[in-house]
Amino acid sequence: MYWTLEFAATLEDAPWPATKDELIDYADRTGAPYEVIQNLEEMEDDGEPYENIEEVWPDYPTQNEDFYFEDDE
Repeated sequence: MYWTLEFAATLEDAPWPATKDELIDYADRTGAPYEVIQNLEEMEDDGEPYENIEEVWPDYPTQNEDFYFEDDE
């Protein structure tokens, strides 16, 4: 399982909190890339809903991080 920013971004607008099955359904309905659905299927499922994208992919950059730095030079 591997996540990229592009893959994870497809889940930003998911109906949080959401279970694994709900996320898979959402990804399928919104036309997310196959890799996103495959990653979701590989996640552990304890029956508890995921509260946000950071619980799915802990390395997802937040607004506080300087992920998209602008180069003024």
